[in-house]
Amino acid sequence: MAYFAHSGRPDDRSGWQSLPDHLNATAALAASFAAPFGLDRLAFLTALLHDLGKYDPRFQQRLDGAAIGVDHSTAGAAILCDLARGLDAGSRLMAELGAYAILGHHAGLPDRKSAERSSFDHRIETFVDRLAPDWKVEIVPDLAGLAPDWLPKLVASPYLGFDLSVVARVLFSCLVDADFKDTEAFYARLEQREVDREWPALQEVLPQLRAGFDAHMAGLPREGALNALRRDILSHVRAGATLPPGLFTLTVPTGGGKTLASLGFALDHAAAHGHRRIIYAIPFTSIIDQTADIFRRVLGADCVLEHHSAIEDDEAARRDRSEPPTSRDRLKLAMEDWAAPVVVTTNVQFFESLFAARTSRARKLHNIAGSIVILDEAQTIPRALLKPCVRMIDALACLFGCTIVLCTATQPALGRKRPDGAPGFPDGLDLDASRELAPDPEGLARSLRRTRIHAGKVMDNDALVAALAAEPQALVIVNSRKHALALYTQAKDAGLDGLVHLTTRQCAAHRREILDDVRERLKAGQPCRVVATSLIEAGVDVDFPRVWRAEAGWDQIMQAAGRCNREGRRPADESVVTVFSAPDYPPPPEIRLLTGDAERAFRTYDGDLQSLEAIRKFFGEVYWRVDERLDGRERKKAILPRLDVTHEGTNFAFRSIAQDFRMIESNMVPVIVRLDSKSRQAVDKLKVEKIPSGTIAQELQTYVVQVPPKARDLLIRSGHVAFECVALRADQFAVLQKQSLYDPEVGLLWETPEYLALEDMFM
Repeated sequence: MAYFAHSGRPDDRSGWQSLPDHLNATAALAASFAAPFGLDRLAFLTALLHDLGKYDPRFQQRLDGAAIGVDHSTAGAAILCDLARGLDAGSRLMAELGAYAILGHHAGLPDRKSAERSSFDHRIETFVDRLAPDWKVEIVPDLAGLAPDWLPKLVASPYLGFDLSVVARVLFSCLVDADFKDTEAFYARLEQREVDREWPALQEVLPQLRAGFDAHMAGLPREGALNALRRDILSHVRAGATLPPGLFTLTVPTGGGKTLASLGFALDHAAAHGHRRIIYAIPFTSIIDQTADIFRRVLGADCVLEHHSAIEDDEAARRDRSEPPTSRDRLKLAMEDWAAPVVVTTNVQFFESLFAARTSRARKLHNIAGSIVILDEAQTIPRALLKPCVRMIDALACLFGCTIVLCTATQPALGRKRPDGAPGFPDGLDLDASRELAPDPEGLARSLRRTRIHAGKVMDNDALVAALAAEPQALVIVNSRKHALALYTQAKDAGLDGLVHLTTRQCAAHRREILDDVRERLKAGQPCRVVATSLIEAGVDVDFPRVWRAEAGWDQIMQAAGRCNREGRRPADESVVTVFSAPDYPPPPEIRLLTGDAERAFRTYDGDLQSLEAIRKFFGEVYWRVDERLDGRERKKAILPRLDVTHEGTNFAFRSIAQDFRMIESNMVPVIVRLDSKSRQAVDKLKVEKIPSGTIAQELQTYVVQVPPKARDLLIRSGHVAFECVALRADQFAVLQKQSLYDPEVGLLWETPEYLALEDMFM
């Protein structure tokens, strides 16, 4: 009897994919993905067994059209565990990792132990072998050499549980990406569908990328002391590219050119050491398009992938349906696998993918291995998840050949030791002073200081409007969209000229246009009064003579100061950043915890507020005070204790950790705005079955506004938002139907939508 993995036309089995062909092709592909880090034999075996459950005759009946639900993911894991019983301890441990991957290759990585029927133990213990014996002839598993050479060193590590869980995640990524790619290739051939683009390898295009970078830098302005200093910084940073791969810091104040300097280092470092790609992770979606645009101009658009977190494939929602998705349905919703030479993404996408259980998010992990990762504004990693993030950074560098650069003006003190040799961050990183890429960070902090930070008093909106009225060019940064909208509305009612509203109510494509206009106004000396949230702080290239910042943590205040006198054209003492408290709009809890530390910094370092010592003191005090909250917002949600290894084996809670690991707890959901012809054309593509959803999602990611779930539900019930092409795309693409709800000045107004649509106000 012939056994098949995937069906084609019901009347012509010659076009169906045989099960041995799929298993062997997937195994070869997974092994090639895992070879750079010594997991190729384990990846081959795992992929060879992943669809073993399709040898169940009932699954073959399902391919013939029978309405039968068949779990085909447990068999391979159970057989693997059984085959590994007589092996040495190291090989049994690695076989367990393979079993996790096989169990999760459709529904996502499971927990080892839980009350759920989906847990590892429950599925293995209740497995009933219904497989046709043919598999033992067609598939010959080879369990030799499962334990890689580096396993003994890993076993001796105090972080064994965490590190081994990362190995399991990368193995899982190799499997699911190979499975996706082989299945996609089969259906693409069968149906003559369009497939996602192939990206060139970084090493193949590196000479032209470096040449493009050098040409771009040679064309930048050279006059003035600041430009000379930027060139010196760039030269020093690039000189460090020959150092061995691993952990680096790059401590350069705002305006010192650290974005391009870090890119120059990455290109040279990849040339010296053969890295596979460059990943640039940015704290906020609000500035990812700005950085991606810079990289595209420097390197060329064909080599840069821009990946937001805005539109995701909701596997959980699809799993809840009575009918499971077909392979083709799943592939239509697959996201990019980060195979591009240069990836620009967000911290949320980067870290949540690394802790994900879902196949679509975990698919990219093996492509992170062997990469150079630039963590821009590293101090913005949420404190509630700092310990697991630090452990992940260390694992990527030590186990998977990554070079990690912590790039910021305010280093978050993550080293095991402080500069004076005293104990530093608990279980921190090995950040040796010789791995600092910038020349003399202390001296740079002094020479690039361009502002005076002033502790202001209480300022309500009346006082802020008055302050804006007195300054033709000024920036006010507040802590919430609600405050920004209220302040903007009041300033507009007061008749202030050149008023600009900038928050995440606007989609990224719109914000890009607004910021371009702001820069032109500032350059031309025209009135420009901007009311913004913190999205403007981290890396946005604007230069105001005066800035007001609502009370926040010291790192945010320093970032706000980077938007004042950025180019150093005005005297520092006249470029004032005023920190104020807004009694009617108290800061959110995560910021409120840090305002006291900032106040103490004002008192302790009065006159020297922007020194690196003040920054180290701030982070040191914050981490000491909230140590117990650096791993999970509550003890019951702590990540690290749920990744354990004992003499009995692994006990990894992959699924529950993925649920709890949220960089942003707002739980916002996306609404797509048809802002221009490009976005309208992308929405129209949703009707074309042959175009993968991942490709369209990539085009639409800069046209997304994140809103509260209840607000989107109300918009949907009101008919103002609708899911487009549900039959093809499920509920992935929620598109704004009532365009008048998107104000050209403010952005999306989702409050009481039944009253806000302008055309509804007229009979």
